[in-house]
Amino acid sequence: MPSHLTAAVVRSVNSGRAVEHDWAGKATRTAIDKRPVEGTVTVRTLGITGDEQADTARHGGRDQAVYAYAREDLDRWQEHLGHPLRDGRFGENLTTRGIDPSQVRIGERWRIGTVLLEATLPRVPCRTFQAWMDEPQWVKRFAAEGRAGIYLRVLEEGELAAGDTITVERPDHDITVYRAAQARDDRDLDLLNRVLELPDPADKWRQEAAKVAKRLNRVV
Repeated sequence: MPSHLTAAVVRSVNSGRAVEHDWAGKATRTAIDKRPVEGTVTVRTLGITGDEQADTARHGGRDQAVYAYAREDLDRWQEHLGHPLRDGRFGENLTTRGIDPSQVRIGERWRIGTVLLEATLPRVPCRTFQAWMDEPQWVKRFAAEGRAGIYLRVLEEGELAAGDTITVERPDHDITVYRAAQARDDRDLDLLNRVLELPDPADKWRQEAAKVAKRLNRVV
């Protein structure tokens, strides 16, 4: 049976609109600049009302509707980088307090306000993130740390707000989002196949498993 825990809160809810920037010497449209919003927000199947994703080929969609990042991990990055990082700086919709993302399992469910979310994928850093942070080799450093944050899909639409408790329901398997991401990098096809056997895995896991299988000359 799943275990139920109540040990975390939403520190801030962050939203942003897509705008034009000239980072990296060419025009780029991005909504990575998320800022905390006040009051209650509505969450729909494709994300927080009022929030945007500019590159819909890589961001957003059902499996990446909401992006969460831990305030504890932002604090660690502050120490590494030597300057403050506000909530929303990494483009996250939810800045959390009290959840260890490294322990979040695929299919784990978060009840926040009247919204029900389900953990699906880790973030994969991109060139826009590199340009936004303006730190040397940022993508490589961010990926190497393994604190990528968690994407979630919306199972039940509703409303939530900063300060809401996060009630966690964990599935009865042991595959965390971060562990599955490491399996992709380590070409651990057996573990990726286990991910595909979970209820309603994100489409990207099937794509990653197919890539690994091709490299290993095996069948998914």
